[in-house]
Amino acid sequence: MAASQERWYGTGRRKEATARVWLMPGDGKVTINKRTIDDYFGRETSKMILKQPLELVEELGKLDVLVNVRGGGLSGQAGAIRHGISRALTVMQSDYRGTLKKVGFLTRDSRKVERKKYGQPKARKKFQFSKR
Repeated sequence: MAASQERWYGTGRRKEATARVWLMPGDGKVTINKRTIDDYFGRETSKMILKQPLELVEELGKLDVLVNVRGGGLSGQAGAIRHGISRALTVMQSDYRGTLKKVGFLTRDSRKVERKKYGQPKARKKFQFSKR
């Protein structure tokens, strides 16, 4: 394979976060916005969410992951990265598509934060009712 074919790309999105993900053959290093996974994510659950697609297709120690993520919070970013990794894996090897789709990693989670309504303190909370 040529050097340009040794890299696979996938875009992932969740909430307001967008992740650009590149997979390359390597020893399993994960770099997010030029920082290590441990520096970027404090929560163990975020790190676990990120590694799920790689564990599922048994590619965890074989690929380096380079991520550029922006927007949203850490939870949304972790979900976006997982989505991006899953999409990049399907580009790398189309056999993985069925496995990843069955678990739901290729589906874009379309849930967003509900907007705050006019005359209310929050999206669903109402001010206390008073008859007089």
